[in-house]
Amino acid sequence: MDTLALEAKATGQEKKCSAPRPRPKPPKKAKRIVYFEVEIVDAKTKEKLLLLDKVEPTSTILDIKALFHKSNPQWYPARQSLRLDPKGKGLKDEDVLQTLPVGTTASFYFFDLGAQIAWGTVFLSECYGPLLIYLMFYFRLPFIYAPKYDFSSSKHWVVHLACMCHSFHYVKRILETLFIHRISHGTMPLRNIFKNCSYYWCFAAWMAYYINHPLYTPPYYGQQQVKTALILFLFCQVGNFSINITLRNLKCPGSKVKKIPHPTKNPFTWIFALVSCPNYTYELGSWMGFTVMTQCLPVAFFTIVGFVLMTVWARGKHRNYRKEFRDYPTLRSPILPFIL
Repeated sequence: MDTLALEAKATGQEKKCSAPRPRPKPPKKAKRIVYFEVEIVDAKTKEKLLLLDKVEPTSTILDIKALFHKSNPQWYPARQSLRLDPKGKGLKDEDVLQTLPVGTTASFYFFDLGAQIAWGTVFLSECYGPLLIYLMFYFRLPFIYAPKYDFSSSKHWVVHLACMCHSFHYVKRILETLFIHRISHGTMPLRNIFKNCSYYWCFAAWMAYYINHPLYTPPYYGQQQVKTALILFLFCQVGNFSINITLRNLKCPGSKVKKIPHPTKNPFTWIFALVSCPNYTYELGSWMGFTVMTQCLPVAFFTIVGFVLMTVWARGKHRNYRKEFRDYPTLRSPILPFIL
């Protein structure tokens, strides 16, 4: 009996060992990539400029611009504007091909934006010019005033103070351009540098001529007027710098993601509760202080023109904020609290 039991037990173990193993699952088939065919057409002449075959669906508009640049070296990516419709807006560089409202055969309309220049270069040119031009008038270089005033110095202390404030303002802007500002737009048309520089350079020469003129007369209310204006100027300069730091901290290097700016622990940023573009508000305050300090008509005119321009820019940014963010604070005004 023991022998039979052992044989039966051994037979059962053999059956268990010889049981069929489960078949391995077949490997998953790789997903089929659907490539795009991209056609680039001149928006004005409707001439076909390039046909790109087998473009990956994850390609961005910038990738397509780079491919177009290889075939047409004269049109580098910053010079190109690609659109889905000849009358539509230009597509963003970060737009992905497969997310656009196009089929597997996509047509893009090409616009030549003309020669481009870096925004940073434009900003620096706008600042270096007024800084140097103003100093030429301050030191009264030859051929500016009468020969007897060449390299002479003004007897009014407000003239020297105005030179320090003007220089401080533009040196601050230069340093901010180099180390603080994170410019989202890489380039602008080259022709704009002449327009922008003419505005800043000509106004700087106009105001510097009168402030540093040998016959310049100090402000009507004397030191009290100058000191009050100086406090306003310095207060707004610190405020403008604080806002620029706050805006810088909103963006990561290389990122184009936009966020709503909010007040921080810095009291100068609390104005964000009421204004969308407080950097323009503080800039306006600085030039108002400089106008009162110098009591000079060209400075007042520059302040008024600047206020009009900054109002246009602030309204545009305020409008974009409200479009992009549904929860954008409704209490905010573009540039002046509760007014404008």
